[in-house]
Amino acid sequence: MKTYHLLIILLLAVACTSQKEEAKPSNNPFVTELNVPTDFAAVTPAHIEEFAAFTIDQTIEGIEKIKNNAEPTFENTFVEYDRIVENIGKASNRFFLLYWTSPDSLIRVTGLASYQKLDSVGNLFGLDKELYSKMKSFMETEAYTTFTGHRKRFIDQVIEDFEQSGIALPEDKMQEYKRLNSEITKLTSDYSTNMNTANRSITIDEEGAEGLPVNFKKTYAVGENSYEIPAINATNSQLMSNAAKEATRKAYYMEFTNRGAEKNLGILNELVQKRYEIGKLMGYDSYAGYNLSFKMADNPDRVWGFINDLVEKSKPKALKEEQMLIDFRNQLTGESSDEAVASWNYSYYKNQFLKTEYSVDEEKIREYLNMDDCLKGMMKIYQQLLGYEFRKVENPSVWHEEVEMYEVYENDTLRGQFYLDLYPRPNKESWFYGVPLSSGRQTDEGYEIPVNMLLGNFPRPTDELPSLISHGQLSTLFHEFGHIMNGMAYEGEFAYQRRTKSDFAEAMSQIFENWIWDYDMLSSFARHYETGAVFPKEMFDKMVAAKNVTSGLSAIGSLTRCTYDMMLYDKYNPENPYDTDKLWSTVYDKIGVNDSYVEGTHPQANWIHINTHPAYYYGYLWSDVFAQDMFTQFEKNGLLDQKTGIRYRDIILANGIQRPVLEAVEDFLGRPSNNDAYIKSLGLE
Repeated sequence: MKTYHLLIILLLAVACTSQKEEAKPSNNPFVTELNVPTDFAAVTPAHIEEFAAFTIDQTIEGIEKIKNNAEPTFENTFVEYDRIVENIGKASNRFFLLYWTSPDSLIRVTGLASYQKLDSVGNLFGLDKELYSKMKSFMETEAYTTFTGHRKRFIDQVIEDFEQSGIALPEDKMQEYKRLNSEITKLTSDYSTNMNTANRSITIDEEGAEGLPVNFKKTYAVGENSYEIPAINATNSQLMSNAAKEATRKAYYMEFTNRGAEKNLGILNELVQKRYEIGKLMGYDSYAGYNLSFKMADNPDRVWGFINDLVEKSKPKALKEEQMLIDFRNQLTGESSDEAVASWNYSYYKNQFLKTEYSVDEEKIREYLNMDDCLKGMMKIYQQLLGYEFRKVENPSVWHEEVEMYEVYENDTLRGQFYLDLYPRPNKESWFYGVPLSSGRQTDEGYEIPVNMLLGNFPRPTDELPSLISHGQLSTLFHEFGHIMNGMAYEGEFAYQRRTKSDFAEAMSQIFENWIWDYDMLSSFARHYETGAVFPKEMFDKMVAAKNVTSGLSAIGSLTRCTYDMMLYDKYNPENPYDTDKLWSTVYDKIGVNDSYVEGTHPQANWIHINTHPAYYYGYLWSDVFAQDMFTQFEKNGLLDQKTGIRYRDIILANGIQRPVLEAVEDFLGRPSNNDAYIKSLGLE
């Protein structure tokens, strides 16, 4: 009931209206037969509004039917509930997808409005005491005692979710809970819109563009010796690592870290306050206390212990690396300063250090990583490993002409569908996601397959050049495609059980980042975009040697954000609210290394996680512990060993919450899980 793809609906004010069966809208692209794709190209704002209204009506009718059952059974109550939840989730997901990606402003606006309508009324549904009582009464029947395995877990999870959503609150507090959730939905959408429509950029001349790759300059040339470079994720790494002029790096950094700040700082303050109020309503000391009760970590103390332990382990290495970069900067500039490397200079000096000391040049590496070749090579690896076949759909009906669609088969049986939307464009969501559109479930007509979408913002190809990505961006591609495969692997009976614990979700895709650090895997597809030459082994060996050169600082960077996130949502005091700018300094003082906050910047105004995924950022590190541990099985058996890959697919990727996550992990490993491989991966041994 907390994730957007599991939204549930009730309009109490209209629940007593006619219960007659509503006819499906005719000629509406969202109305399809089983496993027939949505006709996205034909969608209009009117279609969205019509289908939203239809979905609401159908949901109300279905819920009223459950509540009116004289005798609740598993089929007429829980199976029917799963159908309703999935149908409203599918509609909501598609509306949100169009809000994130459509080039049509009216479709974006209507998609967001319809999504918010479903979400706001969904907040009412989880607090319907009559529905809860009907479902709870089934647990008192003899029939309930006969259930075992994933079916019993399904029943128990539905009841637990109701109880975690405030079903036991008194009426006045319940109304307050509904109001707060509705307001939070609006605020998070506004935050995202402000961030994605910021349209900040820098304009530089030839002198300011010194050091930037020729191909990069060609992409953003706006006249003779003039370049306009948008402050977006697709340009950030390449500019900050290569621009020789400090003034260029600083100007770009200021634009990038201030996206959406004019409005989002105020929105963030409201979000923190309202989430705190929800935590208190639910009987917790903080919002994090409430939020973490749904996750593997369970409580804030455990998360703080996890963060503090990693800070202690990574800080000594990070301090050495910080001094290493100071010394290197002084060597290049002739300075004799003890001041830390400025935030806008960090990537540049790290890049120069890697070039000088390890002969690792990211721009030369990029020349071997043509996105088209990387996609084909990556898909080949995933297909071999997981026993799948990907078939590209010709001329699919999609929301933008660049979007591609694939069908996933296993032994000629259709298992799923996915879309790829890889490149940035105006008003599109600016981050990287594996987005679920349908979960997968058993129906009377057959199995409804899962559908996912990979939303990316990789460097855009031009008329002269293909999309050339960095090794880090290749890692992102493998990671996000791992989320897609997680979706494709689900074959559970109930859509409700598709989700996993959110602080384990990243593990299932982080594991696949390891494949690009194996030469045989990388060289199987990495070819020079002009000559076709295979990725040089010598270049790869240098990359491996340099892999953990700044791993301590990287770990501290992540832990800084984890700490900031947890301070916002676990240590908030409404009588002395945070100044979210000054909080950065508080966090850096707490950690004691790599103080990179710059006055006049507001990175918290364009950080999607603290907006839509509060008390979550630690989950990337928490998940990586499991990812590296599970990868040991592939190291032992072979990176393309299909037997191991299918075991991973069936035990881990396909699980969701059909069985406890830790139980599934230890089943796959054949032993208890530990963090040895994770510590080794950071070079902290």
